[in-house]
Amino acid sequence: MPKAKIKRLYLIPILSKALDVLELLEQNHAPVTLEDVYQETKISKTSVYRILKTLVHRGYVAQAQNGQYRLVSRPRRLRFGFAVQSAEMPFSQAVAQSVTAAAAASGVELLLLDNRFDPDIAIQNAEEFVEKRVDLVLEFQVEEAVAPRVAHIFKKADIPLVAIDVPHPNATYFGVDNFEVGYEAGALLAQYAQRKWKSKVERVIGVGFSEAGSFVQSRITGAFDAIRERLKEITPGHFLQIEGRGMREASRLAMNAFLMAHQPGQHILVAAATDSSALGVLDAVRQAGREGDFAIAGQDCIPEVLEEMRTGKSAIIGTISHEAESYGPRLVQLGIALLRGYTVPPYNYIRHRVVTPEILDEEAAEV
Repeated sequence: MPKAKIKRLYLIPILSKALDVLELLEQNHAPVTLEDVYQETKISKTSVYRILKTLVHRGYVAQAQNGQYRLVSRPRRLRFGFAVQSAEMPFSQAVAQSVTAAAAASGVELLLLDNRFDPDIAIQNAEEFVEKRVDLVLEFQVEEAVAPRVAHIFKKADIPLVAIDVPHPNATYFGVDNFEVGYEAGALLAQYAQRKWKSKVERVIGVGFSEAGSFVQSRITGAFDAIRERLKEITPGHFLQIEGRGMREASRLAMNAFLMAHQPGQHILVAAATDSSALGVLDAVRQAGREGDFAIAGQDCIPEVLEEMRTGKSAIIGTISHEAESYGPRLVQLGIALLRGYTVPPYNYIRHRVVTPEILDEEAAEV
């Protein structure tokens, strides 16, 4: 007799186990322990633990303080509003990708709007979030002057607000420690001057971002402090701030104006508030044929700056990575914690790290 054809079952084993756990919880009218679930289902204890933690995270199961678990009514899916700084800014793009992926992984619906570096659009977007009745807003809006108005819109609607990189009134802050990353960049520039120029520096320029307010401007303050500490012969008259608005073209134009007023041959350190500003400065000095006079440090660790440093010939000698890929998971977790009534710190700082051509070479050698 011909062999009977075996029907193939397209099953996902771990999903089947999770459903077994859910069905067990449904049958029990009292809370159960992890050990109870393990004994009843015979699923490995490690898998039971991970399944229960996932179900708690997604809101299907509640865990009491004594560690016991119970099934709960399925809550409405959380909906976050996320206003990106600008879809045209590389760092903003990287943060948006990270948040989008983290929201999808956590089962959070995400309404994404672009602030386009425009305060009026930021206000319109805030009003749209209220109209769409989101549960919480992640606000990446860099105009300090409009921050109170944006925050007020959400306060009136009783919508929790997480402000990214630029503080907003009544909001939970998430992002970089601006003074600290500035200080790291300044230390990097001073060490370069000591090593390459025997500490002989004629000018120190901070390419600022005044629209973002004093908090972001402290990146320049921190950089200047670190340079003063290490290059003690530099007097206050050596330091100069120019406005770059955090953008490439604005920074290029500002540096062009500086170059026209100053003769070549001077050693100049530049601390830029963003990598986009660092690239704008590089464009200007390269066009003027004065790249050898400059050492530039940026912030954000965007791909184009990394490529510049990999050449080994660029005036950009370092950047501070704000670890954009870490923003999404932490922002989504922070938002969920706020909505569940957990106590969270008012300021939540990311970890940062210094990136230099030497570090890139070491990383390449390890691959």
